[in-house]
Amino acid sequence: MAPDLSTKPRFRHGRVIMSSRVSDLVQQGRLDAQSYLQRHLSGDWGEVSAQTRLANEAAIRTKDALFSAYAIDSELKLWIITEADRTVTTLLIIRRIWTES
Repeated sequence: MAPDLSTKPRFRHGRVIMSSRVSDLVQQGRLDAQSYLQRHLSGDWGEVSAQTRLANEAAIRTKDALFSAYAIDSELKLWIITEADRTVTTLLIIRRIWTES
């Protein structure tokens, strides 16, 4: 079952920072970073392995780091990482060279 995106965040995100590549894509109107951040905060972890999904669910309770990944297009993947202490959430882009399942 997909998380309800209309609910409040499941954890604190702290300061949100983004790589220059993410910032460039946002400024060009090619990326709606806010919608992906909302998905991350609601527990929609995107394209990560089942193991990472389980680890994220546990991390909400144990205060470990949280990881999400979303396909932006056929070549780019957006990673969102919330630090264990919940002080910083980072958005960064990588070239898609592998896929997790």
